[in-house]
Parts: sequence; structure tokens; C-alpha cells
Amino acid sequence: MTVSDTITVDPIVVDPISVDPVTVEIIRNALTSAAEDMNATLIRSAYSMIIYEGGDCVVALLDQHHQVLGQSAGLPLFLGNIETCSIAVEQKYGRDVWREDDVWILNDAYIGGTHLNDVTIFAPVFVDGVLVGFSATRAHWMDMGGKDVGASMDSTDIFQEGFRMGPVRLIADGVETDVVELIQTNTRFPYQTVGDMHAMIAALRMGSIRMQELVRKYGLDVIEAARDEIFRQTEALELERVRQIPDGVYFAEGVLDNDGIDLDTPVPIKLKVTVTGHQIEFDVTESADQTVGAVNCGVAQAISALRVGYKILVSPETNSNGGSFRPLTVKVREGSVLGAVAPAACQWYFSHLGMLIDMVSRALAPALPDRVAAASHGDSMIITSAGFDPRVGRNWVSMEATLGGWGAWDGSDGESALINNVNGSLQDFPIEMVETKWPFRIREYSIRPDSGGAGQWRGGNGVVREYEFLADGVFGLWFERSKTPAWGLFDGDGATGPEVVIDPGTPQEFRTLKVNARPATKGTIIRLAVGGGGGYGKPADRDHAAVRFDIENGYISAERALADYGYVHDADPTS
Repeated sequence: MTVSDTITVDPIVVDPISVDPVTVEIIRNALTSAAEDMNATLIRSAYSMIIYEGGDCVVALLDQHHQVLGQSAGLPLFLGNIETCSIAVEQKYGRDVWREDDVWILNDAYIGGTHLNDVTIFAPVFVDGVLVGFSATRAHWMDMGGKDVGASMDSTDIFQEGFRMGPVRLIADGVETDVVELIQTNTRFPYQTVGDMHAMIAALRMGSIRMQELVRKYGLDVIEAARDEIFRQTEALELERVRQIPDGVYFAEGVLDNDGIDLDTPVPIKLKVTVTGHQIEFDVTESADQTVGAVNCGVAQAISALRVGYKILVSPETNSNGGSFRPLTVKVREGSVLGAVAPAACQWYFSHLGMLIDMVSRALAPALPDRVAAASHGDSMIITSAGFDPRVGRNWVSMEATLGGWGAWDGSDGESALINNVNGSLQDFPIEMVETKWPFRIREYSIRPDSGGAGQWRGGNGVVREYEFLADGVFGLWFERSKTPAWGLFDGDGATGPEVVIDPGTPQEFRTLKVNARPATKGTIIRLAVGGGGGYGKPADRDHAAVRFDIENGYISAERALADYGYVHDADPTS
């Protein structure tokens, strides 16, 4: 079965008398500010470092029809489909299910589209007994009670990955339900988990208060008229941008290294883009069937990733809202890696999505050469760990995404040491925090020279990060994109892929990209080297002054400069 996400493109008609442009802008910014207040509340209240330092979360305000009104910066994949959760409740229980002082929770991978660790908590917002919208937040919980602490790299079905919820009431009439006890019972870190849950609820309360204030100040009719005008403006902008893309059919392909179980079999991802007038269609139905390993995602996440790729090219300068994506149709095949159905494992759902976002630019590069960028390193490049920390006398669990290089574009080199495109504003953990929270010593954290692809505009470099265990434990690795490293565009070179070495330079040296719950003794060293971004344009066209700058600042070696650019480095520029 093919699932089609078709969004109407009928223009929204607004009575110009009902709301003036100044009021529209005030309400637009007030909604964004409200979302930012929600996000600040969540981050400042969270118990887990992945939230308060990493920012692995997102918040949004929705109207009563589940359309996005305001959102903060966050993970793009979360922002693209957070409304699916409240819609799922209404589809299951009907419109009358919403009550004041209720809070709902959901983490079902096949509804929200992500893995079970990404939990969405949301609540209806009422003013004087009238439903005016929803307040929603999603955040990563460190442990969901799966077969391995934190996450499993080798799960083969959803039941190994933890417990699924929802949609169910977390709070009913202002009182916590038994679901809270269920959560506490099924996670290895109940104190931390419930703390994060309460931080998310606090964020919801902040959003509800802000929305109620706006409705009471302006009236629901004015808020709705301003909303419609904001949506109309967004829709009009995107329709015009899509019309500027030459009609045609465009293609891009890539492969994941493997599914984490069958390490010898790549997983193909295929994208077809069809542009007709003001309509654009993304079709991923020819991608691989869902796999035994955990590289599957629900339809909602495939749609969300393609929305990210679309937005990067069509309207990067505006916030997403209910008027966004109206020219876009997405086709996903149920039973594929992008449209997984139960009981498919979904722990590492994002690996193909990061590549898919870059594939949108790859496909449309012939039509939009001045807007596209070469590929990024494209995956989160995860390291996890768990064990008992003797310094504090309790167990620990960690999960980190590692930075890499981004692709170059017409007029600029790619950036080095950035989070991948899936994770957006997620931040890497400061060394000081890592060494304080967990029994590690960070032996090296540096830019990885020569990892970016050569070109008239050079791809950004990845990083090297080296860990030393200061206590016994276990660790997991999920590194991708060795078979399809970041590609270049318009004769730019591709980037160097990732590399992981365990106990380098010792008789125990071991190289791998994926491993699950591998024992580590005190003194074990893990060296992570993340890939770079692709280059843009012919390397022969690069300015030699830029090559010299790269050598002197450690971005490329003199050997690479000679091989890629024909540049002979002289340490003394005056000689």
C-alpha cells in the first residue's frame, strides 16, 4: 500500500477588515515567543543532559485543528510531524475526548514515526470552556526499558526496544494517572525519567498560559484571522518558489551501509521528484522493504524528513506553520524502511532520513544550482555507554551524537564540526560536562583534516573525539555512511567516510562502525573519526589563496593540497 500525504493548495481567503497587518505581526511573533518560553522552561527544568545540554527536544503550539501556530528551534524531524500525535487521539476517540486539565502521552514509533525514546506529551488548551488549541512537546528519554540499557544497536523488533505508549492520558482532570507508575516501573532510571516528564509538563503549562493570554487579549476571532493571514502568506511564498523550479522529473539514490544485523547487505534509498507548475511530489516508494534491523521509521518521519529537504530549498528563511508544505505531496510505501509497520524495529530510524534530506538537494541540483549544497556527513554517529560509576555510587547511561562536516555550496565552503541535518539545533556535549557526569576522560577533540571533499568550494571537515573509560561498562556504536559518504556536486569530490578504532595502537585494536553492548574495562579507549561534507565545483577552480589558508589552519594537509588542487605549499609565502 502506498500512503500519500497530499496537502490542499486551495488559497486561504481572509477578510482584510478583520485584522490589520500590525496585529498579524504582533500575533505571529507572540506565538513564536510563547514557543521559545516553552522551550526554555523544558531545558531549564530537565533532569537529563541530552535535553538540558544537548537540546534533544522540541515544542510547539497548535490551533484547534492541529495546525502549527508557533514553534521554537529544535530538531527538524520533530517539528515536521508533532501534530500527528493530537490527530491520532482524535481519530481514535473522537473530537469530544478533549477535556481541561488533561495531558496525553505517546511514543508509538508507527504514529510519531521516531523511536520509542522520543516521547511526545501534549495537552488541549481551553479558554472559558472552549477548545482553542494544543500545547505539545517532544523529548528524548534516555531509557525505555528495552533489552539493552538506553538503546539497542541490534534490535530486530519493536518489543526489544522498550515499552510503547499511547495515545493515553498521563494526567486526567489534573491528577496523574497510573501511566506514571507504569513509566517508573519500566525504566531503569525512574527518577531521571519522571523528572524529564515533569519538565515537559511544565513546558506545556507555559504554552497553555501564553496561548490563553493571547486569546483573552485579542479574542479568538482575531487570533484565527491572524492565523489565516500568516498561513496565506506562507502558502503564497511557497507556491511561488515551487513555480520557479523547472517542470520535470528528478532522481537521487543512496544506500545505507546495512541494517545493523546483516552487515554485508546495503539498504537502498530511492527518491523521485516530480515538479508540475506549483506542485511538487516526493516519491520514495521504490526504497527498500523494511529490514530486520532497526533502520526503519514510520511514515510520519519519512514525510517529516522530506519536508525538511523541501523547506531548505523552498523557504528556509521562514518558520514553519500550518500554511507550510501546501504545494508538497509525499508518497511512501507501507512496509518499506520509510513506512514501517509493526513489529519492525525502529531504534535507528534517522539514518536514512539524514541521507534523504541531502538527496532532495542532489535530485534538484540541475534545476536549482544556486540553492543546493553538497551532502553532509548525514548521520548522528552515535556512541552510547552504560555501567556503574564508582565516583557517585550509581549507574549511568549516556548517548551522544558526534559532529561532522557539511557540504559546500555555490559561494561558500562547507562548515566543519556541525551536528547532522536531522538533529538541527542539537548541540554536542561540552567535554567538561561529559567528564563530570560520566566516568570518561576525553583524550582528544579536534577537527579531522582532509575529511571534507575537494572542490572550488571545499566540504567541511568532521571531527576526532577520543574517549577513555575510567570505569568498567558497556558501549554501543552506530556509525553510518561508509558506503555512501557525503557526495560532491558539480564536479566537487566526495568526502571521507567515518572510522572508529577501539584501543588504537594496541594488540587489542579493533575497527568497527556498529557494535551493541560491547564490554569495556577501565582504560578502554574509543577513537571516533566522523566524515566530512562534499565539495562543490571543480577543484581546479579553487583559489590558491584559499588552499593556502586551509593548510595553515589545519583543514587540509600539504599532501592533499598537491593531490587535489595541484598546489605546492611553501611555508614562506614571500620566498
